[in-house]
Amino acid sequence: MRFIVSSSALFNRLQMIGRVINSKNTLPILDYFLFEIQDNTLTLTASDSETTLITSMELVESDANARFCINAKTIQDSMKEIAEQPLAFDVNTDNMEIRASYQNGHFSIMGQNADEYPNMNAALDEAETLLMPASTLLGGINHCLFATANDDLRPIMTGIYFDVQADNLTFVSSDANQLVRDKVYSVSGNQPASFILPKKPATLLKNLLPKEEGDVTLKFNGRNAVIHMESSKLICRLIEGRYPNYNSVIPANNPYRVTVDRLTLLSALKRVLVFSNQSIALIKLHLEDHRLVVSGQDIDYSTSAEEYIPCDYADAPLNIGFKGTYLIDILNNLSGENVVIELADPSRAGVIKPAEQEENEDLLMLLMPMMLND
Repeated sequence: MRFIVSSSALFNRLQMIGRVINSKNTLPILDYFLFEIQDNTLTLTASDSETTLITSMELVESDANARFCINAKTIQDSMKEIAEQPLAFDVNTDNMEIRASYQNGHFSIMGQNADEYPNMNAALDEAETLLMPASTLLGGINHCLFATANDDLRPIMTGIYFDVQADNLTFVSSDANQLVRDKVYSVSGNQPASFILPKKPATLLKNLLPKEEGDVTLKFNGRNAVIHMESSKLICRLIEGRYPNYNSVIPANNPYRVTVDRLTLLSALKRVLVFSNQSIALIKLHLEDHRLVVSGQDIDYSTSAEEYIPCDYADAPLNIGFKGTYLIDILNNLSGENVVIELADPSRAGVIKPAEQEENEDLLMLLMPMMLND
């Protein structure tokens, strides 16, 4: 059989789904892309057995329906330097020899029988359904992904927790040092439900969603989730387990409150962190009347730095220490001009939130303090 496709369109789709494939797979066939041609539409599938990404595109022409597999690395490497032009594939379905012809050359590769490729379409019995704009899902993932844990002993903490209620959807992540809670009131469920999305599909969605317009449909049950987007479909196995009660660790009463320019604080932290102990990255914040002092030191190398930032603060003087790299991550993942830092005492977590929340959103980030020597 023969089909013709735009070379750049095909290469872009292969690059998109190729991020799913692991460097080492338990099944050799998972090193391959699955090609399925039906009624002049090409459907491409890549999977690592836990996460599957499927996308479809229109062909210039095709003379038959067919299914076959092509090694992912081989086809991507062979197409990398081909300029935009029609690319004609001739597939011998008897011996799986595949010849691709373009303007000034051709290449031949051996395919694999598609019957060896496992069926990755998850059966979603009694699934819950959420409908939301692509931008809403992207925002929740962007806010939370950096704060997921890398602890294999506690897999439930390595993903993003989706807490569905009758009036909101809350995205949550935590690595025990920092926590993100992003409550979105424009999305809700028919009944309370929850699931934990693993880090890999969340990262894939972070790359896919900026190119999507319109709504995304998310279906899930206790084990699997399917995310339908305009140009692709993501199927993934969820992390099973009970997520901790995240609301119980968020301090309710924080009498000390400071409002400060986010980018000013961020750049000061980056400069001061250079002079702090690189192994612990301790940054000291000293709050006094309308002034925030950011300081750090490394006693071993006799280096130190201190910067003064104007802020809106009128309470009693307060000292608190944070890990500078965590604080920088939090400020990088917030938007808006000003941030509000709410504090209780040097031993309790600080709550950091945008001074002006987005419409229908309540976002906060929490950071555990570090002990100060003085």
